[in-house]
Amino acid sequence: MSAATNALLTASGIAKRFGGVQALSDVSFHIGRGEIYGLIGPNGAGKTSLFNVLTGIYAPDGGTFTFDGAPLAHLKPNQIAERGIARTFQNIRLFANLSALENVMIGRHVRTHATVFGAIFRGPRTRAEEKAIERRAYELLDYVGVQKRANDLAKHLAYGDQRRLEIARALATEPKLLALDEPAAGMNATETATLKGLLQRIRADGTTILLIEHDMKLVMSVCDRVMVLDYGKKIAEGPAALVQKDEKVISAYLGGDISLNLKGAA
Repeated sequence: MSAATNALLTASGIAKRFGGVQALSDVSFHIGRGEIYGLIGPNGAGKTSLFNVLTGIYAPDGGTFTFDGAPLAHLKPNQIAERGIARTFQNIRLFANLSALENVMIGRHVRTHATVFGAIFRGPRTRAEEKAIERRAYELLDYVGVQKRANDLAKHLAYGDQRRLEIARALATEPKLLALDEPAAGMNATETATLKGLLQRIRADGTTILLIEHDMKLVMSVCDRVMVLDYGKKIAEGPAALVQKDEKVISAYLGGDISLNLKGAA
């Protein structure tokens, strides 16, 4: 079976314009099931715009996505989450005045079945579901290494813990594809190493990952394949070892900075 045949996500000719700026132009790629797929490029290359189009925040001006064998078209973000795509954001978006546990429990919303009637009258079925949600939230906090801070407000967590809490909340939706927008941003070397282990564990447990990241050592050490965007266009795609040597990629990173960043990553 070819990689394309085993694709979980296929993008074909994705385009997005904001006024006079062409943020994405004819971007096509596929992500195989069980893959960690990296998305890199200079600032302003269109990486987050692609995430926003994929997850329903923006409507594309052209092109199509196919996910798990069915088209993703005209769906709202919550509907896309229900289909099995979860994401984190470049800027942390936690509920700062809720506990870590409550943040993860909110992530379970798309997988709950209680009706408005059940929420008001809190029958046995609703109470059982709430207990199951809380139990799963504790499990996910343990999974990402934040279980000791379960009852602390999100705003009181250390930066690296907040990043991992966002991942736990995304995992609470039971995604088939986990899209991470710069999860290592602001992390120190120890925190990044812990994140690397978490990404590898998530993939080993069956979740496919789409990763935007500026930490090239992390990208090149965990990603099976990498796509490079520049000015909204795909300029390279393939195994990390080949992409980092591509002349167009080196040029996009201002004459070789990427090569310097990658020497310790091979």
